[in-house]
Amino acid sequence: MPTREFVLTFREAAPYINAYRGKTFVLALGGESLVDGDFSSMAQDINLLVSLGVRIVLVHGIRPQIEALLKRHGIARLFHRDRRVTDAATMDVVKQAAGATRHDVEARLSMGMPHSPMHGAHLRVAGGNFVTAQPLGVLDGVDMQYTGQVRRVDAAAIRQRLDCGELVLLTPVGYSLTGESFNLTMEELATHVAIALKAEKLIYVVEGRGVVERDGQLISSLTAQQAEEMLQSGSLPEDVAAYLPYCIRATRDGIPRAHLISRHQDGALLLEHFTRGGNGTMIARDPLVRVRHASIEDVGDILALIQPLEEQGILVRRSRERLEVEIGEYAVLEHDGKVYGCVAMHPFPEADTAELACLAVSPEKRDGGFGEMLLRHVEYQARARGLQSLFVLTTQTSHWFVERGFAEADKSSLPLARQQFYNFQRRSKVFVKQL
Repeated sequence: MPTREFVLTFREAAPYINAYRGKTFVLALGGESLVDGDFSSMAQDINLLVSLGVRIVLVHGIRPQIEALLKRHGIARLFHRDRRVTDAATMDVVKQAAGATRHDVEARLSMGMPHSPMHGAHLRVAGGNFVTAQPLGVLDGVDMQYTGQVRRVDAAAIRQRLDCGELVLLTPVGYSLTGESFNLTMEELATHVAIALKAEKLIYVVEGRGVVERDGQLISSLTAQQAEEMLQSGSLPEDVAAYLPYCIRATRDGIPRAHLISRHQDGALLLEHFTRGGNGTMIARDPLVRVRHASIEDVGDILALIQPLEEQGILVRRSRERLEVEIGEYAVLEHDGKVYGCVAMHPFPEADTAELACLAVSPEKRDGGFGEMLLRHVEYQARARGLQSLFVLTTQTSHWFVERGFAEADKSSLPLARQQFYNFQRRSKVFVKQL
């Protein structure tokens, strides 16, 4: 990698490294990844995350392992409501699959990896009876027997292991207060654990890339509501449709982000979490992009946004003192908690109009429609106040405003109070939009 590209990549990742240190990720991995041998490279990435201070709980599945053992022993498969009916013979197979798979996972997480980025790392893996289960019971007259559901997660015990720098590995088998074992689903277990731990993220590893449009275009982020609507459409791949309800539940129960990433793409776990674009689908509790009223704490971010535009002569220079006085008339646009845009609306109620001013968007986000979002915010605020129009003064961005419904007007159309402060040296053009 060229030096410049490496520096830019590392700088892009640095804020995420800082943000994730000390945070808990629950990673849910299907048994298919272990059967196909896809887990070795992901084990390196998991080691890397732990070395960066991320607290990892890994929940692994065992469906294909169970299927292979059932076939070998000649035991019939029985499902009801898409859940395996686990009789005593099948439960013995579940225990075999769980034990063998757990040993495989631990072995790969313990690899020395001499030619990997994590050469010399030593990851400690913890396990235990952290999950209390109970029988699923009788459904539609069918006794599910040893098929269970999560009753309680011992979050305090798991946190103790995480506090020691260990990775906690959970197998989808739970234990009841009567000393019985129950077959759980990896999806349900991971969701319960994430909620109990108040994790920062819940991550499911899927067959495809994540949620895609009908034309095959990857959808990088969804709100829980949008994800629910897509589920109802019935157009999603089988694996995505299976995992998405758990993502929705987790985000609505307090998990800030849930992710779907591909098990077939090398480095998918890192790309999704340490690059701005990601490479899977993220389901967010709240919209990632929002416009809100600015506060005095935003003055520094606003100054950083507008200073380059002031130096180019696109915006009029504004002092910090002026911004602090007028901050109530400003709004900022946030993406994932970081400010990428700002705008001001200065009302002139006596003339039924308002000035749109100081519209600025960070260069890296100017193709993301953020300028339009800020404009729509100002238009909404103006209409809410009963104003009839907006006007803007500009020297270099007239086409952008014309394309969005503004028309050039004479300086005499400005409110009298604004005409008195017109800068004849800048010779700004006036554009007006009727609301």
